[in-house]
Amino acid sequence: MSEIITRRAFLSNMWVWGAGLMGAAGAWTSWDLLQPIDTGGFGGQIRGAPVDAVPTDAEVLTIPGARAYLTTINGEITALYWKCTHLGCRVPWCDTSGQFECPCHGSVFNRAGDYRAGPAPRGLDRFPIEIQDGIVLIDTSTIIEGPPPGGEVIDEPPKGPPCVEEA
Repeated sequence: MSEIITRRAFLSNMWVWGAGLMGAAGAWTSWDLLQPIDTGGFGGQIRGAPVDAVPTDAEVLTIPGARAYLTTINGEITALYWKCTHLGCRVPWCDTSGQFECPCHGSVFNRAGDYRAGPAPRGLDRFPIEIQDGIVLIDTSTIIEGPPPGGEVIDEPPKGPPCVEEA
């Protein structure tokens, strides 16, 4: 003979099973949240550009994923962090002057990231790079502090008028 389940026993079993399913769903979600995040973005190694694409003349190449600029200085590819060393504003490249000009407080840096003018305490910071299979890889997990004001690595006077007007 089959055993007859009372309504009370049935509901009690349903509550136990429901609580068990909720606990399993919570454990599953927690497990997913506790897994390490892929550091393929900023703070890791960023695939920059092919070596052939890096300008060898007085120009720079913007790499948004790395928050950096690539340029060639004295035959070597250099990755410059686009953050101003004064208060952290993004420092854009000015095509007309051939310099980096901070729109926030007026700091100016040459193409090598050397300090030229303004309140910044040093030149633009740099990232180490590695060339692998003809591609420039930028290591954004390591920031190399920019050079102190003083000597400039390259002697390139401004090409023309500045993009940011002085106050």
